[in-house]
Amino acid sequence: MQTQIYPLEFLYDGGCAICRFDVAKLRRRDWRHRLIFIDITAPDFDPSPYGRRKEELLARIAARRADGVMVEGAEVFRLSLAAVGLGWLVAPTRLPVLRQMTERAYFWFARNRTALSRRFGGIFTRLTPTCEDGVCHIPQR
Repeated sequence: MQTQIYPLEFLYDGGCAICRFDVAKLRRRDWRHRLIFIDITAPDFDPSPYGRRKEELLARIAARRADGVMVEGAEVFRLSLAAVGLGWLVAPTRLPVLRQMTERAYFWFARNRTALSRRFGGIFTRLTPTCEDGVCHIPQR
């Protein structure tokens, strides 16, 4: 089953400082190269292969599994964290009650991420590791 999920195309909002922070952390841990990060705000991004409009992809995080199945919301984080060896951290969120709570929390975040990024983006930008040639570091103040 793992071969049907990975590599996972992780579609993210490159204009969101919190999102860039999350991507940088995942990229840093993805030594098995199971994740492909796609900035949907890039000028050359084409949403048509994903069967959604760009606005729809910006409204809720999405990813495409290797078997072509699209996933959204908290499931994207579950699969991404599992890809980098942290699946145990989110495994409890698969239980029915926690799953529902996690989805609601993510839905709230998705609706408010622009405002949150505007308000707290500077903090996340300072903490976001930068990676070049396979070497990652946190920017110095």
